[in-house]
Formats: sequence, structure tokens, C-alpha cells
Amino acid sequence: MFKISRMIDYGVVIMSRLAYAQDEMMTAPEIADATGLPMPTVSKVLKSLGRSEIVDSHRGVHGGYTLGRLPGDITLADIIETLEGPVALTACVDGSDDQCKVETFCPIRGGWEKVNVAIRKALEDVTLAELSTFPEFPAPVPVARDADPTQLGHVNNTGVTQ
Repeated sequence: MFKISRMIDYGVVIMSRLAYAQDEMMTAPEIADATGLPMPTVSKVLKSLGRSEIVDSHRGVHGGYTLGRLPGDITLADIIETLEGPVALTACVDGSDDQCKVETFCPIRGGWEKVNVAIRKALEDVTLAELSTFPEFPAPVPVARDADPTQLGHVNNTGVTQ
């Protein structure tokens, strides 16, 4: 199964929370509380993100974290590369010096490069702003204290509104 790592998943959750806070600085404990992620995990992810330009860390008593760029200017590829390095599906397309033993005569290397480019493009096309959708809760509907409950309508156990 091809899937993103937990580190990336948690990184996106943390970045999303910072995007929701907008310019408000958040501490690691506040982020942990807001996301439900364990504090050690939040600290580890923030340490990695803080080394990049996508998250600004502010030291001191009133310190914390903010996004380093607007959510619309941070891509999923930016987050992945910050946390885990270049997007690469196989050793032959990761740009490292570790060479595959069959790289020089591999018939599918070009195919993997094509797939890698397509995935990278897809990750670059999704911004944190697009990824971070926050539910809009409808405003509660006021009900008069003397309202007749039979006129409010409710769903019975068969799913029919009465």
C-alpha cells in the first residue's frame, strides 16, 4: 500500500491548525491541545518545520509558532520535503548518490521518472489553504420558550420527519 507517513500526516494537521490561527502565535502545548496530537510528536514535527521558511518559530516567554507564508503559498510538496526530503518513489529518481544496481540498464527507469514527476506536480498543485477546510457550523436557530414541541418537527426512529 502506498501512503504518506504519519510524520507528514501530523505535519499537515499542525500546519492546518496554524493556518486556522492565521497570524495568532500558538505554542506547542496549544497546538497539541487543539489537534489532539501527543505533545512529544507536536514538538518533533514543529522542530523540523521550524527549520524551514514555511513555519516561523518565535523564542521567548511570549513565543510560539506561526506560518512563515500564507496558506495559499504553501504546497503539500513543501510540507513533505520539509519533513522527509525530496518526493521520490524509487531510488533511481530520488537524486541521491546511492545508485541502484540495475540503474544503467533498467527498462522502467523512464517510466518511474514520469510517475514521480506526475505525483510531484499533483503535490505542488495542492496548497495548505485548499487542504485545510474548516467546518462552518450553522448558527443555532432560536426556539421560543413557549413553542409547541409537536410543531418543531423531529425524526422518528424510522427516519420520517413528523
